[in-house]
Amino acid sequence: MTQLLNGIAPLSHLGVIRVAGEDATKFLQGQLTQDFALLDMQHARLAAFLSAKGRMQASFIGFKRSDTEVLLICSQDLLAPTLKRLSMFVLRAKAKLSDASADFALYGLAGDTINSIAGSAYPAWSKADFDQNTLVHLYPAAGQPRALWIAPQGSAAPQGPLLDASVWLWSEVQSGVATLTAPLVDAFVPQMLNYESIGGVNFKKGCYPGQEVVARSQFRGTLKRRTYLAHAASGFAVGCEVFAANDPEQPCGTVVQVAPSPEGDGGVDALVSLQIAATEHALHVVPVDPTGAADGIALQLLPLPYPLLDDI
Repeated sequence: MTQLLNGIAPLSHLGVIRVAGEDATKFLQGQLTQDFALLDMQHARLAAFLSAKGRMQASFIGFKRSDTEVLLICSQDLLAPTLKRLSMFVLRAKAKLSDASADFALYGLAGDTINSIAGSAYPAWSKADFDQNTLVHLYPAAGQPRALWIAPQGSAAPQGPLLDASVWLWSEVQSGVATLTAPLVDAFVPQMLNYESIGGVNFKKGCYPGQEVVARSQFRGTLKRRTYLAHAASGFAVGCEVFAANDPEQPCGTVVQVAPSPEGDGGVDALVSLQIAATEHALHVVPVDPTGAADGIALQLLPLPYPLLDDI
């Protein structure tokens, strides 16, 4: 498996929002779950954009290209509505938001390829600039380091073996770090996707939309869902419901992300957001168009590649 996860994969499923102007950082500080006021040039941030009710509208990997320019990497299918909604809050701030996807090429790097480009792997959300190119280190997958390479469109691609895009998508699942996509808008508070455990929420920063809900979920013990890594013998779609054997009538979870296993046996790995209590029971997914057994596709929970934080 580790031999497969080595190389460079072009990433067409991601897009780029540019936030430019002298108030770019200040504007994002008031809108997202992470602290952009303290963001330096050596780090990136995982962050979420929430509704007033604390529900995730989009997720980003954000970093500075300069003191007046921040790039936000997000799922391409959420870029247009997110850009429109974020722009509504600019008001008198000296910040301009635009779709910069056509200006940049995005690549996923994995395995020894990172060493050949960056010298070695670094902790997740570390960042390095190489002329006009940016490397953001991500959470590892299957024991292999991973990173995101962002380069101006038209510049030379990083050198290394080609990594199949499907293997990269599988590594995204294996990393345990979920990227929000269109079927899941308004479905989760950040902790339901483990964002407080992987650097996606800062509980010490100032106000942002949905902050009270996020804080209440964390500090009043009201959080009842987490995201888990799982395997199944056959596939299903993002947004499908998960059921537990002890309560076959009411869904206990949602499929967040899914990708075919490189084993080539038709199986898939998935990230599923589940009621914590349901993890003690047998679980299954009901596909949107069920064609298999009446009780759906069995899920086997796997260990997460990082610890979940109980207290902040």
